[in-house]
Amino acid sequence: MEVEDLFAGSARGENTTSTGQSPLKSLQVDLDFYSESIREVALEIVEEGYSEYPIFIAHQHDVSVGEVILDRKELDTKWTINASTLEEFVSKDIIQEDRKSSFIQNYKPAKDFMCLFVVVAEGANFVFYPYK
Repeated sequence: MEVEDLFAGSARGENTTSTGQSPLKSLQVDLDFYSESIREVALEIVEEGYSEYPIFIAHQHDVSVGEVILDRKELDTKWTINASTLEEFVSKDIIQEDRKSSFIQNYKPAKDFMCLFVVVAEGANFVFYPYK
């Protein structure tokens, strides 16, 4: 799957307000604000047996993976967070089956870190961010 495939419809063409600072600075602010909520969802995903590997997608456009749990428009923030799992990422070929074991090896405990798949116009990458 290509990064472009993650964007739903023409959302990638949306203009976002540029403040001249890195979008990752605003992501850090939002993650600190969202931290407790993301942690609760991560623990629920694990405890309810949905997956041992929750993944949260941080994005500023509509994406076609996961379910929205924190909407930037509703919360007046810069980033929306979707909840997903390793299993969905494998089924959508975002993580290839032969890379699954490597991902699991590098995965940090969901009770201590949020696993983020950060999607920006230039690409996407995994980041582990500690809860506040």
